[in-house]
Amino acid sequence: MEIIKIRDKAFEPYVTADELQEIAERLASEVRTDLDGRVPLFVVVLNGAFMFAADFIRHYNADCEISFVKMSSYQGMHSTGKVKQLIGLDVDVEGRDVVILEDIIDTGNTLEELYRIFEDKKVASLRIATLFFKPDAYKKTLKIDYVGKPIPNRFILGYGLDFDGLARNLPQVYQLNTSMTNIVLFGKPGAGKGTQAAFLKDKYNLVHISTGDLFRYNISNATKLGKLAQSYIDRGDLVPDEVTIQMLQEEVEKNPEAEGFLFDGFPRTIAQAEALDAFLEGKGMSIRATVALEADDEVLVKRIVERGKVSGRADDQDETKIRNRFVEYNEKTAPLMDYYKKQGKYHSVDGIGTIEEITKRLSDTIDTIKG
Repeated sequence: MEIIKIRDKAFEPYVTADELQEIAERLASEVRTDLDGRVPLFVVVLNGAFMFAADFIRHYNADCEISFVKMSSYQGMHSTGKVKQLIGLDVDVEGRDVVILEDIIDTGNTLEELYRIFEDKKVASLRIATLFFKPDAYKKTLKIDYVGKPIPNRFILGYGLDFDGLARNLPQVYQLNTSMTNIVLFGKPGAGKGTQAAFLKDKYNLVHISTGDLFRYNISNATKLGKLAQSYIDRGDLVPDEVTIQMLQEEVEKNPEAEGFLFDGFPRTIAQAEALDAFLEGKGMSIRATVALEADDEVLVKRIVERGKVSGRADDQDETKIRNRFVEYNEKTAPLMDYYKKQGKYHSVDGIGTIEEITKRLSDTIDTIKG
């Protein structure tokens, strides 16, 4: 598999040149059939759609006219959420059958602006044809008439689509490398999981997803999921897995450019692990490995007690409570260890030593996993 690098990102082949030709030919045929002899005006959205439009028109075996508009909403790999019209419509479209040719529809912001442009133009008909469509990212209810290929919410380039102005000339489409370093991090209380998570996040350019942080963010910001979680907490009930999983899904979907995710505090049960696997599979991803920081209970007890003296936390100075937390951790984690061992994804790392020593062991383990 040919991996290319653009700027500092790795991309892998996604849609071949032959498949792109097949899509363009199929869409052209569908549009021609629907128009039934009427002469369309194709409006090409620049810059991204220029290669797709050229192939589409080449396959459109009937009379047609072409015009162009230039729109912009991206900076780098992110949509700004604001659409700028850089070159406007320069032809009279009243009474015409207009077909918009788009390279990709994700959030739908550009599509919304296109509908706004044509709403008072008195066209005979308005159709939307897009090469790619990201249903997971789409936030509108506007009609899309022709879709070449639905794709996950991943960043792609080539065949007209760019990354900071580069790669438009590539004859096929590449996606951000999906050989992602998705890691589940386990560790008993006091094992230094938080410290090591911060290091791993920075070294391997991972998005750190902590369920504790997710709950605090959603509840403090009174999001829909935060309010739902708070309602269970207020009643003294456990927050259902479905709510936690939805929070996690939203966080993953916010970061389509991520090179991997570091899951901290999730999953805690087999049901959660299965739900996480199913969700990632639907995104074309998977858990690469689970890494557990292992440490002797007696060493950890001493470490937590010393920490409690500094922090003043009473529960960090009560050895009975500390040991009870270890029992709870072992009971919850043991089935998960078996779950991931059966998948060949479980890796144990010695969590005793200096921060630097443990960091090196973790790095060595992950580097081996990444190959």
